[in-house]
Amino acid sequence: MPDRYLTVTALTKYIKYKFDHDHHLEDVLLEGEISNFKHNSRGHFYFTLKDATAQISATMFSSSASKVKFEPQDGMKVYVKGTVSVYEPSGTYQINCRSMEISGLGDLMVAYEKLKKELEELGLFNPALKNPLPRFPKTIGVVTSPTGAAIRDIINTITRRYPLAKIILYPAIVQGESAKDDVAKQIKKANLDNLCDVLIVGRGGGSIEDLWAFNEKVVAFAIYESKIPIISAVGHEIDFTIADFVADVRAATPTAAAELATPNVEILKQNIEYNIELLSKKIKRYFEDKRLKLLNIDKLLDSKNPKETLKHKKDILNNLSKELKNQILNLLVQKKHLFELKKNKLESLNPLMIMDRGYSILEIDGKIITDIKEVKKDDTLKTKLKNGEIISKVVEVHDGK
Repeated sequence: MPDRYLTVTALTKYIKYKFDHDHHLEDVLLEGEISNFKHNSRGHFYFTLKDATAQISATMFSSSASKVKFEPQDGMKVYVKGTVSVYEPSGTYQINCRSMEISGLGDLMVAYEKLKKELEELGLFNPALKNPLPRFPKTIGVVTSPTGAAIRDIINTITRRYPLAKIILYPAIVQGESAKDDVAKQIKKANLDNLCDVLIVGRGGGSIEDLWAFNEKVVAFAIYESKIPIISAVGHEIDFTIADFVADVRAATPTAAAELATPNVEILKQNIEYNIELLSKKIKRYFEDKRLKLLNIDKLLDSKNPKETLKHKKDILNNLSKELKNQILNLLVQKKHLFELKKNKLESLNPLMIMDRGYSILEIDGKIITDIKEVKKDDTLKTKLKNGEIISKVVEVHDGK
């Protein structure tokens, strides 16, 4: 009896064998709309191809993906060529694509582009109407699923960065037909409560269908009419929704939204420490300036004091007296020097000084003889020497010629 039962592996291998040996599945040409597209770090594409009533998993390995001339996105309609096979670990069938070309925009993308154009023409994307985010929010509101990863990421980030802020959750359905009305209702409720300084609206990543509530007109107008600044945080960095364009600020992820909504407490501490140091320096400089001004005022008051004025005048008089004394001394030195010069000159002309060197002076009747013609025979001569006189009589006169 047990021999008649197959293992799951055996059945899956048989089904895969049937797929792999059906020549109709070897070269399949398929048209469909891309959904839940992922481009991994190794260059492979993983996505779903769908139409109105069915879908199929699809892969495209990097060797083929590198030849695609565009970046596939959710909502695109494409033509693919590939082989249909069975992926044994999950027991699902899939198409392994070898080529891909754009067929057109999918229905969701057409609706997205149409609404985007309509709202842009109505002015809902106008940058001039965007509200600035508060620097130091006291209360941060969050419109999202209460059970998703997004709210955990937001709470963890806000608590780490800025624990002073209070968080209010406005729980909303973020996926499915009723999501658009629930998200819009919670945005309006947050505005009626008027308790929040900023509002984060969003959810985690997913397919274009998963995020579609944030591409609905009712959500767009709820964001546009909000008096509270809104940060949209829908999906991942590559996901763009209508809510992103209407919101005051768009964040790439819920975590990034929490970072945009809050200052970093560590940076705030550093800024406070810097400002305290700067303020201390300014206060010190202020009092130093006042101290110098007081010193100058003291000096000014001292200069106006009569005692100081008299002391100043006395100092001036002493200085003048010293200067006059110096000038008199200099004048006496000059006069003494001049006297010595004149004395020396007179001494050089004094006949007595000449006699000291062996010379004598001849006189006849008190007249000094300077020429032999002034002397004749029998004249009485008086010869003056250094230490006396000689009286003599001229016997003969001889002309020196």
